[in-house]
Amino acid sequence: MTGKWSFSRRDVLRTSAAAGAGVALGGMLPAWRARAAAELNMWWWGEQELPGLQAFVDDSVKKYTAATVKPMLQDTAVVISQFQTAAASGEAPDIQFLWNGIYHMESVWLGYLQPLNGLVSDAVIQASNPTLLSNFGGNTYRVGWYPLPMIWVYNKDAFDKAGLDGDKAPQTWDEFLAACEKLKSAGIAPVGGGIQDGYWGEWYFGHALAQNVDSAGETIGLFTGERDFREPKYHEHWVKLEELRKAGFFNSEMLSTELYPGIDLIVAGKVGMGLSVGSRVPADSKASNGRVGTMVMPVYGKGKLAGQPIFDSQGLGIAAKAKDPKGAAAFLEYLQSPDRLKAVHESTGWIPANKNFDVSVLTDATVKDMWQRWGLSPNIPYLSNLVPGQFYEQALLPTAQQVVEGKITGEQAGELAYNVAKEWRDFNPDIVENYKKWAVDLGG
Repeated sequence: MTGKWSFSRRDVLRTSAAAGAGVALGGMLPAWRARAAAELNMWWWGEQELPGLQAFVDDSVKKYTAATVKPMLQDTAVVISQFQTAAASGEAPDIQFLWNGIYHMESVWLGYLQPLNGLVSDAVIQASNPTLLSNFGGNTYRVGWYPLPMIWVYNKDAFDKAGLDGDKAPQTWDEFLAACEKLKSAGIAPVGGGIQDGYWGEWYFGHALAQNVDSAGETIGLFTGERDFREPKYHEHWVKLEELRKAGFFNSEMLSTELYPGIDLIVAGKVGMGLSVGSRVPADSKASNGRVGTMVMPVYGKGKLAGQPIFDSQGLGIAAKAKDPKGAAAFLEYLQSPDRLKAVHESTGWIPANKNFDVSVLTDATVKDMWQRWGLSPNIPYLSNLVPGQFYEQALLPTAQQVVEGKITGEQAGELAYNVAKEWRDFNPDIVENYKKWAVDLGG
């Protein structure tokens, strides 16, 4: 499976920045049955990440009778730039695919997206799981489409071989370290995966920074200057990474293995535990005969977000200058109808983001348990979706790589992160102000 981590975020955000240069920063029946429209344009993405989504889109367009919908699958590299260029010239589609967090929030700040409040039913918005990161200024700009639970996984056979309980994942850091010792003694690499392409470091940041913050808004303060990566609790996650390296708990091929092949090592039982994403679980559970378990990152921190499942989702929104915003909203509601939620699962084998999805169709106990814990229970947003592009490339990815390699310490990683964040805000005062406003929505 590919994903948004199979391409460079720097390239995507650089292209979108270039596109933005020179422009100033009802009733009792569902709406999609109650009204008609002439034509809607929908630009979407996701077949690259979730095979089968193309079939779902084609089927949905074919069966929708309230309007003619013309879908266009976008290339990964131009999802943001193509939309922003069209929006700047007044030629945006009615409906646009939107990655979460800063990936779509920049378009909000440019005035290219309109709030869904008052257009799409509040009940539909809430059920669709758009996540907190879709909010700005008290408004919501996306409906959820399909989910990306951010998880840890472990191999139950490896646990059994090491004398651990394969049905009980470690919940605290002490339990985690004890499990690592037993796995290592059994000749199994305790934890890891693949960090050669850097994206493992992004996932780790999203899980581990959450251990010591109370809200997503607190995280934004690390970029806007109210908080400081040099403070121990804000770089403790990199210190923990350093400790794992010194203990010899990482798999030997971690530095020469990319993200997804690294997950394959866990599924095969060559590595005991590591990071993954929920959309892999159906296939990985099948490949391992149900011997891959899911877990939240073991707790070491004292922040309110520690120990909470992390939930991300892909979504759809409506352009600020959509030719038919009400028609677009009606189609978004149609995609959240029970029949369409069922069709997402039938076409892709995956789960729609909507909380009203009928889970009785899920036959894999591991998948069902994961959805109950991550999708239907209280969860937190994926904090890596907050970071500015410059920080992502110059700090977020290289810090984890260099700590795992032993080139820098966890404390030095915090220093590097502080310096990059400071340089970014010194050169982007307007964006910093928008980030500060966003922090209010995120509990900062």
